[in-house]
Amino acid sequence: MSIQHINPLQWHQAMGVARTSCARFFRDGGAPADALLAFGLNADDRTANDWSRAVEAIAESLCAAPMKRAA
Repeated sequence: MSIQHINPLQWHQAMGVARTSCARFFRDGGAPADALLAFGLNADDRTANDWSRAVEAIAESLCAAPMKRAA
């Protein structure tokens, strides 16, 4: 995601959703890579083994502008 302004309220809510979903994966014995895959994100070496980076990546994807689709 490119560096741009993110509404603080939107970021706060996205972090809450990301933390909640990652907590469920953690509780069920999953890995950060599993949580990233659930949101359609690729797990690289940095985020695949670190829960805090996975949470931030998920929150960034939730705050990203939707892609335009053809009619």
